[in-house]
Amino acid sequence: MKTKRLYRIKNEGMILGVCAGIADYFNLDPSLVRIIWVLFVFAGGSGFLAYIIAGLILPEKSTMS
Repeated sequence: MKTKRLYRIKNEGMILGVCAGIADYFNLDPSLVRIIWVLFVFAGGSGFLAYIIAGLILPEKSTMS
């Protein structure tokens, strides 16, 4: 059984590909994840910091698969 991994998908993303990777992991529309992330940014600014940290920590998914 193959385990799911959380990746950044830079080719499908707008900035770092974090939202596209999260959307792929949870099988959601990337636009929905982006809207939720923007709400977190405006609800105190912690979403911006979380995005930067996720962009640095998450590995980029290879497009060869």
